[in-house]
Amino acid sequence: MEWKEQIRDPQMECASRDEMMTLQGEKLVKLVNRVYGAVPFYTQKMKEMGVEPGDIRGIEDITKLPFTTKEDLRDNYPFGLVAVPQEQIARVQGSSGTTGKLTLAAYTKHDVELWGECAARCLAMAGLTAADRIHVCYGYGLFTGGMGLDLGAQALGAMAIPMSAGNTQRQMMCMEDFQATAFACTPSYALYLAESLAEAGVVDRLKLKAGIHGAEPWTEEMRHKIEDILHINCFDIYGLCEVLGPGVAQDCIHHKGLHVHHDHFYPEVLNPADQSPCAEGETGELVFTTLSKEGMPLIRYRTKDLTSITYGTCDCGRTSPRISKFTGRTDDMKVIRGVNVFPTQVETALLKMGGDVAPHYLMIVDRENNMDTLTVMVEVDERFFSDEIRQLDSLRAKIGAVLKQALGVSCIVKLVEPKTIERSEGKAKRVIDRRNLV
Repeated sequence: MEWKEQIRDPQMECASRDEMMTLQGEKLVKLVNRVYGAVPFYTQKMKEMGVEPGDIRGIEDITKLPFTTKEDLRDNYPFGLVAVPQEQIARVQGSSGTTGKLTLAAYTKHDVELWGECAARCLAMAGLTAADRIHVCYGYGLFTGGMGLDLGAQALGAMAIPMSAGNTQRQMMCMEDFQATAFACTPSYALYLAESLAEAGVVDRLKLKAGIHGAEPWTEEMRHKIEDILHINCFDIYGLCEVLGPGVAQDCIHHKGLHVHHDHFYPEVLNPADQSPCAEGETGELVFTTLSKEGMPLIRYRTKDLTSITYGTCDCGRTSPRISKFTGRTDDMKVIRGVNVFPTQVETALLKMGGDVAPHYLMIVDRENNMDTLTVMVEVDERFFSDEIRQLDSLRAKIGAVLKQALGVSCIVKLVEPKTIERSEGKAKRVIDRRNLV
């Protein structure tokens, strides 16, 4: 298929590095002046470092500013990092955290419009225009996936088809009936959906030309497999709820890294050990400063995502910095079907269930039929294995419901007798990720 390059905002996406650094510096100065005094967390951090707003005169001074971590967001939950009066907050989004509390992001009306514009730039990178119909099968709700792509479609002027997640048969029916030209979901679900469409024999009846996939790591091999089945071009979209949502970066048709919208997000790649800057092309932790957000702007937010960064003009003509596909994370979080899952969430949920359920568990992450699966082995009182089967089934269902509520993703629960799960004198092994062995 012949692909036409689409650049939605050439002035910003193709600006020279000097021009962009000047703009970034101006925005950073305004950002620091805005949060200092308005956000106690940043005010205190800057005072501790001996930094005042007047010390920040350009983007090169960003290294004088404090870092922000996910723990800081939890400590200031829910609205402690909001930089505007709360009546100006137009919406909130959130993602799961380790303590049962959400990692919350707050948006003004301006921020929502910014989000839509950034997502629209990404859709344009995929060659999409107002004439397209975008089938969104990310989940809607507090999770940013569905809403981000929906806002992007609206800003682009395209038709949004808000399917949300699940119900594959209905997804396939609507994809054909509504003549969708693009679809958006996690890459693992995209492959599952592609194979389901192929088995149903309807691929040739579809109008699809592009797939927008993110929220979990995926390989070039998976991208090529989806493309080969559906005869489309697939794109890797990136974003974090805390920073904005999907639309922070995406690859263009040349697939040589994900273009960061540098007029709105300033990226740094730093050595995780000492926070020193990494050389171009060197792997480190991705750190973002949100230059344009009003509601809950973040300064030097440590994403824990490991990547490298490349400057210089891309073959598409964009001058925006490009980040490589992620090689991993600096923590033990697992991304399962696009949802962030931490082992400590399982422990917290089990401990709340009382004495019949022991806080000894093992998470087994696998991939079946190109879909992520999560099995949680849980030790329970031995009396359940001598009583009626229906009592064991009832407890299994109860634990499954509690874990689904805590994690935001369904799992298979396997009940085992006490002392079944191996103990360790050192750090307990809580997770086996078999996806890495495939």
